[in-house]
Amino acid sequence: MPKYYPINEEAAKRAKDMNSFSDYQPGSATAGYRAMVDEAYAAAERQKARVDPMYHDKIDALVDRYARKLAENLNERNVIDARVPSILISGGGNFPVAKKHKQNAARDRNYGEYAEISKLLDKIRSVGMGGISADDDLAVEKLTKKLEGLEFQQVTMKAVNAYFRKHKTLDGCPELTPEQAEKLKADMTQSWHLDKSKPYPTYLLSNNNANIRRVRQRIEELSSRSEFAGWTFPGGEAKINEAENRLQLIFEEKPDADQRQELKSNGFKWAPSQGAWQRQLNQNAIRAAARIDFLQPKDGTSPYQIQPFVKRENKEMSR
Repeated sequence: MPKYYPINEEAAKRAKDMNSFSDYQPGSATAGYRAMVDEAYAAAERQKARVDPMYHDKIDALVDRYARKLAENLNERNVIDARVPSILISGGGNFPVAKKHKQNAARDRNYGEYAEISKLLDKIRSVGMGGISADDDLAVEKLTKKLEGLEFQQVTMKAVNAYFRKHKTLDGCPELTPEQAEKLKADMTQSWHLDKSKPYPTYLLSNNNANIRRVRQRIEELSSRSEFAGWTFPGGEAKINEAENRLQLIFEEKPDADQRQELKSNGFKWAPSQGAWQRQLNQNAIRAAARIDFLQPKDGTSPYQIQPFVKRENKEMSR
């Protein structure tokens, strides 16, 4: 059952009156909003039918977030549209040009936020269909299962190679079914299989071992994600948003052109829906922020050195 959020009908009527000669139809703003939410919930149900049930809670959370943020955006849009009348309504005499410019700027920001909210629909349709995303609540659980599979594969390959080295055959190998043994025999006859002394070439073992190290590192990084710490800097705050899996930079005033360029060159992007410059929350994000002079804490400490994961590493190294 879809969950709807309130739509300000009075603001919707004022916006209509300020921009159109036609009468506002009571309830039309709410009906339009609910139709959009219904479509999102239908997309969510289709996606839930396609993926493992472990993803269902994430999909439910995303569609609820879409419904909430959409209501907030549409309500704000109506408030903005009601600030200044259309020139067709007011006429050209004494038209408040300066106020209209401010209204247009607010509209642009609101439409930017709407574009970000719309991306949640794509996110709903992609849940459970790709790799393991860092902002997936089940990321650590999934990566742990993946690691177990890689480790089992490594042990199996080593055991099969040892059996072949000892017996010069794959027949009777306890790690393989008869079908798997026959397939490996066929593989060993192929031209790409240069080392005929072992069923699994060295490069396969090396690549799999590298994948094991990479997955372990991701698990460690994601497991320690809650150990990141925010800080304040002159004119703003660096915020750890674990729900969004983002390091967010919130400024009291808009950064100047040079500052915006430096933020972009260090991987930060402006997110209108969050009102923040942000990038994915990880150690590299902290390092990037630490390189930017105007993001340094007022007391002169390094944003990197105040992080709990750094303090833990330093403590382990001093043992």
